[in-house]
Amino acid sequence: MPAGPAAERCPWGSIDDAAMGRYHDREWGVPVHDDRRHFEFLVLEGAQAGLSWSTILHKRAAYLRAFDGLDPAKVARFTPARIARLTEDPGIVRNRRKIESAVRNARAFRAVQREFGSFDAYCWPFVGGRPRQNHWRSIRQVPATTRESDAFSEDLRRRGFNFVGSTIVYAHMQAVGMVNDHLTGCFRHAEVARLA
Repeated sequence: MPAGPAAERCPWGSIDDAAMGRYHDREWGVPVHDDRRHFEFLVLEGAQAGLSWSTILHKRAAYLRAFDGLDPAKVARFTPARIARLTEDPGIVRNRRKIESAVRNARAFRAVQREFGSFDAYCWPFVGGRPRQNHWRSIRQVPATTRESDAFSEDLRRRGFNFVGSTIVYAHMQAVGMVNDHLTGCFRHAEVARLA
């Protein structure tokens, strides 16, 4: 249940930006075991490269519309003509390389699903199958990358993914709850820890 305005939050989870506040309070750090959600976050985090997360979060609905619900099986079938149309869509980041990356990553994602049964079964072993519970007191303590994100990133690249550098992969791990990086003073830290 979302907390009120007086609740202490991670500094970036400002309630002044309603979308960021909702995302912080309801989604960030919650363990994900749904492949479509994994793919959604991989695409959105790849789109974020060089931009703010707030910008991408405000374009999320447009991404879901433009990319057929971010269903990896559908995105994997996008043609060059469909990619060209997406470069004209004002609702998304119209960077051709990022759009092409989403399609390429959908194909690589499907290959992972075929090999492991699901992307979820593939990714969680990078943290030993359970969320890492961190205990940061300050946003300055939160790392941009870890040994686990380095290994995950390297393996994704080996499998043909792109826009999956270690920083992007660590953001993915935070988003899907592979790590709990809510600050210890944040009301969500203990709530998310109980979901592990």
